[in-house]
Amino acid sequence: MHGPVLPGWLLAALCAATGSYCLLRMRSGSPRARGAAGGEAVMGFGMAAMAVPAAFLAPPPWMIAGYAVVFGGAALRALWLARGGAHHLHHVVGSLSMVYMALAMAPTGGGAAHTGHEGHSAGGVPLLTGVLLLYFAGYVLSTGVRLLPAAAGSAPTAAVSWGARPELALACRLSMGIAMLAMLITV
Repeated sequence: MHGPVLPGWLLAALCAATGSYCLLRMRSGSPRARGAAGGEAVMGFGMAAMAVPAAFLAPPPWMIAGYAVVFGGAALRALWLARGGAHHLHHVVGSLSMVYMALAMAPTGGGAAHTGHEGHSAGGVPLLTGVLLLYFAGYVLSTGVRLLPAAAGSAPTAAVSWGARPELALACRLSMGIAMLAMLITV
């Protein structure tokens, strides 16, 4: 990720923690919920890897191609699963956004002498970046609203394991949406 080092490390830590929680979620729930948690774990760990500051570790071209292939495959899988429900379309957009960011990370050959800033000449398409920023801002806001406490008169829920708590799964998705916004800003 191109940008300041400290926010990059914080973003990498947030995404790794989110991916770890998604792995924990894979231990409980229905097969469908476990599959969704597995896909979100891949997204979380992939985002963590891409968020590592470029000042610390500039990814070699093969790693950038690897990101594009992994997230391209995830997008195809999500597109296939979207036949069963529109929820998977968000995963298609998220995975394709990661492919876009991986390609935007790739150096364009001008070298640091021609770029004038931070030694990279890559960048995204401003219109596409803006559209993705709007999409993920809307996603973050709608997910955040769903996390607001329910009416005070609602009945308390029974004890549920950490891996099966729906509000934590929603918070996990919110964290990844916020991380996606932060990563898109640096494109």
